[in-house]
Amino acid sequence: MESSTPVMRVADTRCETGEGPIWHPDEGVLFWCDIPNGRLLRYDPNRDRHECVLNGDDALSGVTIQKDGALLLFRAGGRVERFDGDSTSTVATVRDAADTRFNDVVADPEGRVFAGTMPTDHHLGRLYRFDTDGSIERVEGAYDIPNGMGYTAARDAMYVTESNAKTVHEFDYDSETGALARRRAFVNVRGESGIPDGLAVDADGDVWSARWNGSAVVRYDASATERERVRFPAAKVSSVAFGGPEYRDVYVTTAGGDDRASEGAGAGALFRFRAPSGVRGTPPFRSAFPTE
Repeated sequence: MESSTPVMRVADTRCETGEGPIWHPDEGVLFWCDIPNGRLLRYDPNRDRHECVLNGDDALSGVTIQKDGALLLFRAGGRVERFDGDSTSTVATVRDAADTRFNDVVADPEGRVFAGTMPTDHHLGRLYRFDTDGSIERVEGAYDIPNGMGYTAARDAMYVTESNAKTVHEFDYDSETGALARRRAFVNVRGESGIPDGLAVDADGDVWSARWNGSAVVRYDASATERERVRFPAAKVSSVAFGGPEYRDVYVTTAGGDDRASEGAGAGALFRFRAPSGVRGTPPFRSAFPTE
């Protein structure tokens, strides 16, 4: 169902690939990435200002918030860095991801991090689990671009997007061990334009899926029935996150800012819209990967 919800362009950035939005409740700001340019950006809604807080020399694909409020940055070459607002330090490197870069990442309720990697000429994308004891394990399975991830309201299942398969998968999820089992399709969009990209899950369990080359965020209920579709003036809608003091604001990243003539007038910008009445998100789970 097409939504009449108005969307606001809150940061007129021209990100080549804006991605990975995450609300930082301690600071009351939203962080997101411009992947190929290695930039970490921040938007402060109280001041209505955005800025680049970190320029990297390689790709920056995803961010989690640590228990102490610092950020974990997931980069090219399998590298993970800690960023405390002033400096970065490498805390882990996944050796068999040296030929690729990370893509979407998400912390789980227990502080682990799941991180996908991009396919290469030699293998499909992979999914890794970073545990709270510092161990890193490759999760079984291969993915043609692993992307947005999230958890059901009951925290008994996990969603993992496989973009080029045009499918959002659902797994049984064991919060005690972080194990994933019984992979099945939650929603498949092969009959539609665009591919599923980043996602967020609201407090009631509805799944909000960004649609790359589909100019939209699509909301599904827990039975995978489409509830609404919010449109944007950008073809490549890349990811979505809830934020604000009550998690009623929905932030959406886009890509293609280096070619607005063909990608849309808002390509590469950060957008925001108000969630429907009674709908709100939840604070992001925090990572607890050891960094010292």
